[in-house]
Amino acid sequence: MSAVAPVTRALPQSRIDAYADAAGDHNPVHIDAAFAATTPFGGTIAHGMLVLALIAEMMHAAHGEAWVARGRLKVRFKAPTRAGDTITASATVAREGDEGVEYAVQCANERGETVIEGRATVPA
Repeated sequence: MSAVAPVTRALPQSRIDAYADAAGDHNPVHIDAAFAATTPFGGTIAHGMLVLALIAEMMHAAHGEAWVARGRLKVRFKAPTRAGDTITASATVAREGDEGVEYAVQCANERGETVIEGRATVPA
């Protein structure tokens, strides 16, 4: 079996703000607490790609250049990640064979809520 170590990261507002600057995405739902409080989210939320990057980090740590060169990822965003959440990306082997390995992947917050789920595949 191809074990993958989980990756856990805190996502304070400062990290969300830094991502907004790096990505050029200054949507107020991500960076303006007063505005975000008026939305259905009730507060600021992390950019989906910031959270998704934890899965990529985890897969790269496990598979290195094979992940970068040939890895595939298909996910669904299930719930928002709130500023201050701690997110853990994890993977379990769903299928492994001569053609490579497929994982069930997810990101979950410290409350056990799944925010992203899907499949990651690393061809042989």
